[in-house]
Amino acid sequence: MVKIICVVGTRPEAIKMAPLINQLKQQDWVECKVLATAQHRQLLDQVLNIFGITPDIDLDIMRPNQSLPELTARLLTLLDDVLAKENPDAVLAQGDTTTVMAVALACFYRKIPFGHIEAGLRTGDMSNPFPEEMNRIVAGRLARWHFAPTDSSRQNLLNEGFSDDYIYVTGNTVIDALLDVVTRCDNFLPQIEENRRLVLVTSHRRENFGAPFIEICRAIRTLVENNSDIDVLYPVHPNPNVRDVAYELLGDLSQVTLCEPLDYLPFVAAMKSAYLILSDSGGVQEEAPALGKPVLVLRRETERPEAVNEGVVKLVGPDYECIVREAQLLLSDEKAYKAMARGVSPYGDGHSSERIISVLRSAFN
Repeated sequence: MVKIICVVGTRPEAIKMAPLINQLKQQDWVECKVLATAQHRQLLDQVLNIFGITPDIDLDIMRPNQSLPELTARLLTLLDDVLAKENPDAVLAQGDTTTVMAVALACFYRKIPFGHIEAGLRTGDMSNPFPEEMNRIVAGRLARWHFAPTDSSRQNLLNEGFSDDYIYVTGNTVIDALLDVVTRCDNFLPQIEENRRLVLVTSHRRENFGAPFIEICRAIRTLVENNSDIDVLYPVHPNPNVRDVAYELLGDLSQVTLCEPLDYLPFVAAMKSAYLILSDSGGVQEEAPALGKPVLVLRRETERPEAVNEGVVKLVGPDYECIVREAQLLLSDEKAYKAMARGVSPYGDGHSSERIISVLRSAFN
């Protein structure tokens, strides 16, 4: 048996790793163990429960307001202890969090092959997103297998000098997860009155803390004041840099519902019901286009250019005037709306996990 440890730390990682974990557990040649760092405790547990996954190892790393150096140091020490004890044949992790970077480094120190899921995403700006751009570059440099979601991400890796022999274009496992849950989320559809439109908002990125996030909230307020037929649903991230400001600037508006972060099934249901989505989330940029929902990205750069190139996602940044202008266009101009609401999915076909497992099986014969 080949022992493979799959590491998850945050909600997006759990969503994207869940289909792969569940398929690995069905393989007769793999002993699959799940390690949860719990970098985001509550949000991680929500998703694991939805997909029926129980961690075999739980580091419970989350602490209130922990700094990045503190988090990284504790992760490295605890991960090294686990790797020394388990001695796996391979370790898999997804994305660009501090968990992923620390896993890649811990595997490097122990000379254990590391597979990077969703490899090759780049903005070209080390400070945006921060610290994710650095995390994925480090993880990529230390990876044995690069599971790239698109040809564009593969080309990024080739441009950085990686051998094409270790790059595999698999699609993105987020589409595997989305197709799994989209048919079982209808019990969670939000109630929307006739002739009203739902605008879904997610905004939590570190680089938008402070003045940029205030601009985002101001834009949401203006859109509500100018459009009496819209309702805004904003599941607010628990970080006080987000939560405190959102409630201060938007909490008095009757058309705005501020709520706790949604479980994955209710969140997919909200995406299905939304007319328009404003988000700085990477996962939403991948999921919403597959559901035919236009996304205005509250960032100046994206490591996911495919949907932008398809015209179903648009970058507006944390810029008050740009957010208001582009959102109002979609709310007022049916032709402009239909041009973005086309149901294009450039990130996968629901079989990404199978392709990853095929590569691993070949590697271990």
